Amino acid sequence: MKRMELIANRSVEKELIGTLEEGISGFQYTLLPGVHGRGKAAYRMGTATWPEENFMLISYLENREADRAKVLTAEVKARFPGEGIKLFFTEAEG
Repeated sequence: MKRMELIANRSVEKELIGTLEEGISGFQYTLLPGVHGRGKAAYRMGTATWPEENFMLISYLENREADRAKVLTAEVKARFPGEGIKLFFTEAEG
């Protein structure tokens, strides 16, 4: 089992979640809207100076579902290359 953490600009939130829900049967997740921070390219603070925000999605997936999530996320990232879509996995005990 894997813990998936997906962080991206809020502008692609619906696209990413919809793609994952359609592509992985029974996809369950926790959504953290309005995530602030600094990445390689820019700050995302939701302020007048740095107005953009990220979101974070956390899900626990079986290994084959995690592989599918990688493919689906890469497809969305290819369509929106400038939106800071980052995907991380760690081992999780189920």
